[in-house]
Amino acid sequence: MAFVQFSKVSLAFGDRDILKDVTINLQTGSKVALTGANGAGKSTLIKVLAGINHPDSGTRAVQKDSRIAYLPQSGLTHHGCTLLEEADKAFEFGYKMQQEIDELGDKIASNPDNLNSLLEQQSTLITKLDESGWHRRQAVAESVLLGLGFERKDFDRQTEEFSGGWQMRIALAKVLMQHPDILLLDEPTNYLDIEARSWLEEFLQKYEGGFLLVSHDRYFLDVTINEVYELFNGDLKRYPGNFSHYEKVREVELKTLIAAYEQQQQEINKLEDFINRFGYKATKAAQAQEYQKKLDKMERIEIPESLKKIHFSFPPAPHSGRLVLRMNGICKSYDGTHNVLQNLELTLENGERLVVAGKNGAGKSTLLRIIAGQDSSYTGEMIPGAGVKIGYFSQDNAETIKGSQTILDYLESEAPLELIPKLRDMLGAFLFRGDDVYKSLDVLSGGEKARIALLQLLLSPVNLLVLDEPTNHLDIHSKDVLLSALRDFGGTVIFVSHDRGFIEQLATKVLELKPGQFKYFPGNYEYYMEQIAKEGESLPPGVQASLSPAPSSSGAVSSSNAPRNAPNVGGKENTSQVFATQKLGAQAVSVDVKKSAGACAYEEQKKLEAERRKKEKEISRLEAEIESLEKSKAELEAKLALPEVYSNGEKAKAVQRQIQEIADKIEEVTEKWMEITE
Repeated sequence: MAFVQFSKVSLAFGDRDILKDVTINLQTGSKVALTGANGAGKSTLIKVLAGINHPDSGTRAVQKDSRIAYLPQSGLTHHGCTLLEEADKAFEFGYKMQQEIDELGDKIASNPDNLNSLLEQQSTLITKLDESGWHRRQAVAESVLLGLGFERKDFDRQTEEFSGGWQMRIALAKVLMQHPDILLLDEPTNYLDIEARSWLEEFLQKYEGGFLLVSHDRYFLDVTINEVYELFNGDLKRYPGNFSHYEKVREVELKTLIAAYEQQQQEINKLEDFINRFGYKATKAAQAQEYQKKLDKMERIEIPESLKKIHFSFPPAPHSGRLVLRMNGICKSYDGTHNVLQNLELTLENGERLVVAGKNGAGKSTLLRIIAGQDSSYTGEMIPGAGVKIGYFSQDNAETIKGSQTILDYLESEAPLELIPKLRDMLGAFLFRGDDVYKSLDVLSGGEKARIALLQLLLSPVNLLVLDEPTNHLDIHSKDVLLSALRDFGGTVIFVSHDRGFIEQLATKVLELKPGQFKYFPGNYEYYMEQIAKEGESLPPGVQASLSPAPSSSGAVSSSNAPRNAPNVGGKENTSQVFATQKLGAQAVSVDVKKSAGACAYEEQKKLEAERRKKEKEISRLEAEIESLEKSKAELEAKLALPEVYSNGEKAKAVQRQIQEIADKIEEVTEKWMEITE
């Protein structure tokens, strides 16, 4: 069995301990997530595992002939060959092995004295080469490249033609094609759309080797891993189960720590207040000095950033009418020949949270730019409702952020007065903590500027948020903070995201785009995925594109061939006429169509919700049982540390048996919990 392991590994940068006596064992079948606050040292730990960085002390052991592949977060580029030629470099290990086999063949042909030994070596290498999939390398390369979103027409393109995000996809593809014994992946989902993420999820679920990965996508982690290692203040601790289970167990575990942290913070504040007030008074100077010594000697309690309570909310959304937006027959082409958007019809009502889904190139960002007023080179009509005020975010917004101002000064100049006291917390939620708020805008990275652009959007009162990939460059906690704010937002949201967990918790409706086609789903993302699966099972190729129920405000499905219910009017003076016509069109929808697109969907969603509630109830019960068992185990472990127990062999054995029984029970209940959550 292949493995790579640490034993009491330590590493420091200056006076900061990154790793302190860390022990970890990765082997065939390991499915591990590495988590920790930003800057905790996750990438450093992976590099030590990969053998790139070397620890100050401790040992790193690797099983002989084990193959380890490592993917960094960013920075890899490729040039000088086609995509397929670059992909073939992933199989270099196979070419070397084949060369060894051929060299052994030449030696065997000379009939040497050690013939049996050479034959055995050659046989072992041939078996390993067969098992590695090297002989199927062309099919493997095509499968992985297509799975990660490349098209066959890309195979003969020069690699330098691909953008930075696609360069990292090439690097990820090469790592996966190697089929190593141990995979080390640092943020592999950063540059993947939701289709490529889904493919990677399935790949890792079936992967026979071991892997360790870092990701800020909770859903991706939940469906791929079965144990979590947390790196905190240089210490590494293992938690069995998926990521959501780790979060719940860790939260329970840290309740005592949080209480102690809060109590210590109160004491620190009192001591500092006394020192600041009386430090210069002769009568209190001695006491102030004693308090200062006490502060200096105090061992500060730290808690993970993810557990520090940070919350913000959008400014109240200005009032708008029920109808927020109406789009009639929108067509958009970049080359004058092929339409990215074809006769698109969309009605958006107040309070909806619409996700635009579809593969790269389907026109998602194009549609959002049109809605936000950033792109006017289209045909058809876009009619905003009365009182609609739009706020728009895209990764391109970051390019406008420049200058010598500090982050804090820049945002204070943009924020309304009532939000200025909350800016520090809001900045903290978007990963700008401590002295980071005094960074100059000119020194910020692209990711930091993107986070500032998103935060800037939250400062102005709007009632229609148009968000293109708002979760990029955010960690899991920051995504949760943003998600909470968006769910509490009193206006309407239309967004694109590649984070499935974020979509599932926010979207109430789905608009699916395909090149030149569209389809509307009057339900959440789970409902959309179920309908897609059903259509894939029941419809022959091409049928879906021809379906064309009429659009309606009641939620009927739309397609690119749908009849238009509004006259071809233009100008603001005709807005009320369009909305009135749309209302009549909605009333004219037949009872049969309403039943099929409304009642059936409603009944189906009711069944799904009932099943979900049943599962959630069982999950809660199992979580409570796990918590109780963990508590009992901790009490027995504390009992085992008592002198009257550990000094008595029989008592110690009895307690150890109880601990093992509870540990087995925890594992059994955890497996049940994982079964249901999956």
